[in-house]
Amino acid sequence: MYQANQAGSYMLGDLEVIRMGYGAMQLAGPHVFGPPGDRQQAIAVLRSALEMGVNHIDTSDFYGPHITNQIIREALHPYRDDLVIVTKIGARRGTDGSWLKAMSPAELESAVYDNLRNLGVEVLDVVNLRLMFDVAAPAEGDLEAPLAALAELKRKGIVRHIGLSNATANQIAQARTMTDIVCVQNQYNLAHRGDDPLVAQLASAGIAYVPFFPLGGFSPLQSATLEQVAADCGATPLQTALAWLLQRSPNILLIPGTASVGHLRQNIAAAALHLSSDAVAALDTIGGIGGIGGIGAATPETASQ
Repeated sequence: MYQANQAGSYMLGDLEVIRMGYGAMQLAGPHVFGPPGDRQQAIAVLRSALEMGVNHIDTSDFYGPHITNQIIREALHPYRDDLVIVTKIGARRGTDGSWLKAMSPAELESAVYDNLRNLGVEVLDVVNLRLMFDVAAPAEGDLEAPLAALAELKRKGIVRHIGLSNATANQIAQARTMTDIVCVQNQYNLAHRGDDPLVAQLASAGIAYVPFFPLGGFSPLQSATLEQVAADCGATPLQTALAWLLQRSPNILLIPGTASVGHLRQNIAAAALHLSSDAVAALDTIGGIGGIGGIGAATPETASQ
């Protein structure tokens, strides 16, 4: 059986994680809202991920809302010592399933306590501040108030590390003057390469870069070049796209999501796929700057996180 650790590891602050992780967004119902159609299948996916060596799970209490974290707790609690659960705050769900900004200090503190309660932990390993100046893409905005609130929760000891999601380079620079940042989670994949310079900058600083929508999001990647390279490698196009990300930079951590054990196995197998320099060069011709809207998340799948 393929194992996630074939992807190697990287540090999130003082926490070592396997670079092939799992994004839990898809464990909620349609549009990341409400319960899943098959809760036992969702539990099976989580348990299978750990059996295959995953020790990095990405989630949020606004998936569902609350439902994804509750499923994680049901499936995995008490948690394995090496399991790192990364969550996000900064958004909330409307009664119609809409994604709404929730970045006031009071809302952020409430969200942290929601995550603690629903995950069943006393301290959150990593909390990403999901910036909502624009729901669909990074947009400039001042981080002083929300980040100060989150840094205070870290000072109190209920948050261990802080990251950013949907952030610009300017916001990351501002955040790093206020507190340590261990990861940045933005949209990035073979076809959406706008963060290329940022990936390199973060790598030089020892900060993890975690792409969401690594396989394209709600519209999975489609490319004749990708299909040809995959065929030459004896892999699927989506496995090839994940392998490209792993080889793109050592600070890239993957969190592909799925609600299927079979699809999970296919994703994990990408950890063992090595692309030749010719294959990487061919895939690099696909890249362009653009965006598919989405709350970061995960991995709403059909498309993995």
